[in-house]
Amino acid sequence: MKDDAYSLILNAIESGVYGPGARLVESELAERFGVSRTPVREALQRLETQSMLKRDGRSLIVATLDHNQLAELYTVRAELEALAARLAARHATPEEVRVLADMVREDRAVIDDPQALARANRRFHHQIHLASHNRFLIRQLDLVHRGMALMARTTLAASGRGEAALAEHQALVDAVASGDGAAAERALREHISNAYETRLKEEARLIAEMPPSAIDNEV
Repeated sequence: MKDDAYSLILNAIESGVYGPGARLVESELAERFGVSRTPVREALQRLETQSMLKRDGRSLIVATLDHNQLAELYTVRAELEALAARLAARHATPEEVRVLADMVREDRAVIDDPQALARANRRFHHQIHLASHNRFLIRQLDLVHRGMALMARTTLAASGRGEAALAEHQALVDAVASGDGAAAERALREHISNAYETRLKEEARLIAEMPPSAIDNEV
C-alpha cells in the first residue's frame, strides 16, 4: 500500500495533475486515491526527500526548478541520454527498432496537441532507454525524467517545435537502425540541445511578459 500511494502521487505529478507549486494535502490525497492517510503521509515524506516536494510553511508543494537547476538537469540528461542512444545503436533488437519507428509515425497524429505529444515524447525516450539494455542507466534516467515533471510547460507547445522534435526523433531512429552509435549520440545531443534552447527562449518570453512587480518578486 505504501508503494501504491507513492506511485499514485508520483504519477499525478508526472502527468501534470499536480503541477509545480501545487499544494498537496494529505487528507485530500487519501480521499482522491482511496487509500488511508498513513501511506499517503509516508509517500509525501519520501517525495520530499527526493526533492519532488518542498516545504511552504507547514504545507508541502510540488517543487519548481530555478534557472541553475534547469541547466544542471539538462546537462545530466544530455549525458545520460547520449549514452543510452549509443548503447541502443549497439544493442537494440530489430523489433525494438521497428517499435521506435512506429512511434514516430504514430506521433504525427498528435502533432497539434502539445500535451498528447509530450506524453508520446516521454514514451519514445523511455523506449530508447529500454533499447540500451542497461538496467543501471535506465534507473538513473528514470530519476532524471522524474525531475522533468517539475517543469510547468512543455517545450512542444512552442511554435514549430513539435514538427522539429519528430524530425529529430526520426534522425535518432535512423542512426539506431543503422547501428551507428556515434551518429545516434550526436542526434540525441542535438535533440536535447534544441529542446533546452527552446525552453530558455520560452522562459525569457514569459519573463518579458510579466509586470515589473512580478519580475521583482521572481528575483
